[in-house]
Amino acid sequence: MLVIIFTHLSIAQYPEVKEKIINLPNFDNKVLHYGYFLGTNQYDFKFEYINTYYEELMYNDISVNQKNGFNVGLIGDLRINNFLNLRFEPGLYYNQRELVYPEYFDFTRESDRFREIKSTYIHLPFYLKINAKRINNFRPFLLLGASTDFNLSSNENSSDDNASNVFRTTTKSFNYELGLGFEFYLYYFKFSPSLRGIFSLQNELIQDTNEESPWTKNIINMFSRGISLIITFE
Repeated sequence: MLVIIFTHLSIAQYPEVKEKIINLPNFDNKVLHYGYFLGTNQYDFKFEYINTYYEELMYNDISVNQKNGFNVGLIGDLRINNFLNLRFEPGLYYNQRELVYPEYFDFTRESDRFREIKSTYIHLPFYLKINAKRINNFRPFLLLGASTDFNLSSNENSSDDNASNVFRTTTKSFNYELGLGFEFYLYYFKFSPSLRGIFSLQNELIQDTNEESPWTKNIINMFSRGISLIITFE
């Protein structure tokens, strides 16, 4: 009788723990797997000017009105070990930006102060994905990457320039990328939102034909900077 009472008290001290259901337990053991992504983006420009032109003449810098764009693409993932993966995520990135110039005496019309830049990028990034340890159906990760962009809307080879309201940029650019994301293991697939920064490494400005063009003459370099929210399905 005492044994039965002791056993009953011992069990009462340790309530039943419900076991967590692990989704896709062997998913990360695959050497190679595929997926796709959707997302949104915003791009900016970083400008470098000649001889602090804007400061000397008490002008403001060129400002950029950012607009939301969209991304879509595919994923190829190669497993190195439990904590490292190599990824290739080719995609299409569409974005639109508007440059707003200060009120120069060079501009004869108000419309001259505004230039719209539409970009349609074929985006080709390679990432090193650094994974934390999986906790039940959740795992955070970091992304370090390099990418090449081919801008289908660059107008690089156009004979028109800002005198005809055509702002030209380079067709090809190179970038480095940083990202942070979280993986959620669902019943049928893995769902991963991530936030990524994209930073151009080369000048993307094509100078106007006229060396005294008020749109380009005072700019040394122009670099794209972007932020993208990506949702992947694998």
